[in-house]
Amino acid sequence: MHVVTILSNPNEPHLEASLLDSLRNAWGGDDVVWLAPSQAAEFEIPQLPDNRWDVWGDVQRMGLDMVVQPVEGRQKKMLLADMDSTMIQQECIDELADEAGVGERVASITARAMNGELDFEGALLERVGLLKGLQESVIDKVLADRITLMPGGRELIATMKAAGGYAALVSGGFTAFTRQVAKDLGFDENHANILLVEDGVLTGDVARPILGREAKVAALERISKHLQIEESDVIAVGDGANDLGMLGRAGTGVALHAKPTVAAQCDVRINFGDLTSLLYIQGYAKHEFATS
Repeated sequence: MHVVTILSNPNEPHLEASLLDSLRNAWGGDDVVWLAPSQAAEFEIPQLPDNRWDVWGDVQRMGLDMVVQPVEGRQKKMLLADMDSTMIQQECIDELADEAGVGERVASITARAMNGELDFEGALLERVGLLKGLQESVIDKVLADRITLMPGGRELIATMKAAGGYAALVSGGFTAFTRQVAKDLGFDENHANILLVEDGVLTGDVARPILGREAKVAALERISKHLQIEESDVIAVGDGANDLGMLGRAGTGVALHAKPTVAAQCDVRINFGDLTSLLYIQGYAKHEFATS
């Protein structure tokens, strides 16, 4: 059995029963179960539809997300998450660069790297090099004034942890940011690159080894082994090319508001919903969400 989940933007919920009934009838599905009024619903079907991606395209044009996945094992025991543009709404290095007066140049490199057009490590070193001479105190200023959490993050982590789950934040960004974001959201652990500082000033370099795509895969392997769970028990979420390794290895890999080349390589794509979408696709109803 498979389950079809349809999701609307929670800020503008417009999911209608007529669409669900039409799809359910076309695919021989069971009764519709509403997970949140006008926002999220699901129904089970006996087999994977041949035309699911055509229907997915139609649903996207309605401003809705659709996920089709096996019913068995969809509720996961661990969350493995990227940070920038995933658990927060910004790219930290772009915000630092803006403070340093090189915002446009760095943002352009970031966009190309996250879309898979540039080598991640080389692009990171080039961008960090442009931050040389920036006061370390600017990090706290950026955290306070520029960084905002992605909606639904607290509910996602609190609900999974309330069900006995584990949450790990693994970023190609910097520990100066992941430490605070992990604390604010309730992650059990966090890993990222270390910005090197001398006399209160950024040196323009990061500590080695650099945490990139392969390091995220290694974290998936290491943490799941430590928890004595299978990689299939993990739900991973990210948006950039350096996330593709962990998204492909995890039991469920979610491309969240992802770059087009990244989304194209993932079966689970969330373009309109927020992080609570990761709860809905696991079968949680809104009334089951935890908040802390």
